[in-house]
Amino acid sequence: MVPKRLLTAQELAGVLGLSVETIWRYTREKRIPHIELGPRQYRYVETDVLDTLNRRSGSYQVQEVQADCVVRRKLTYEDYAKLPNVAGYTLQLIDGLIIREPGPSVLHQRVSGRLESVLRDYFQECDPRGEVFDAPLDLQLDEHTVVQPDLFYFPGTKQVSEAPIDILPDLVVEIVSPSTARTDRTRKFHSYQRAGVPHYWIVDPSDCIIQCYQLRDRHYAKVASFNEGTFTHPKFPGLVFSVEALFAPTV
Repeated sequence: MVPKRLLTAQELAGVLGLSVETIWRYTREKRIPHIELGPRQYRYVETDVLDTLNRRSGSYQVQEVQADCVVRRKLTYEDYAKLPNVAGYTLQLIDGLIIREPGPSVLHQRVSGRLESVLRDYFQECDPRGEVFDAPLDLQLDEHTVVQPDLFYFPGTKQVSEAPIDILPDLVVEIVSPSTARTDRTRKFHSYQRAGVPHYWIVDPSDCIIQCYQLRDRHYAKVASFNEGTFTHPKFPGLVFSVEALFAPTV
């Protein structure tokens, strides 16, 4: 099994978009799991911290505002649609906030492309009328939330309209980059959960891990997690692929 990477307080602060002081406070208050190496020497496992924050509140509220989130009023899709494209960045609307993030990296696109190919082949066999889409394509979850999932699947029983798509996919996949980790693991996690997306997968190429969540009683429960071996899923029988091959540097 691939060992989990340990983060310093500074690295964890960067992932969550918080200050180091806030990480120290959460540690002192035992609000996040940590490993004590010595006096005032702590390390953190990113996935464990995020899972704890998500479980505790059911809606992790970040108490600090990132510089790339400009807050004036709660914006709508109409406001979002009028925004000009910004070279090198993606724009999304989450809970009325415009979220600006750097465009995807080569590693992100490599993993996304491989997984998209696997999903297309799988659904072509079991649901020929179903469709798999990729970013950038607007998915409107509500009046104040419009996202561009990396990958999302609609079964053949759902008729997809032109963008913005305003019906819920059965599966959403986000490929985590260092610049999008906070959004994918917190803001989008709760947006998809609140909207009622049945399945949400978080794929992290840096740590070579796939985490699968399923909606149960209006909250996401982790049903599978893989960082090696063969991927399988209880709700997608026959979907099988090598985790190592998905994350391999080259084919």
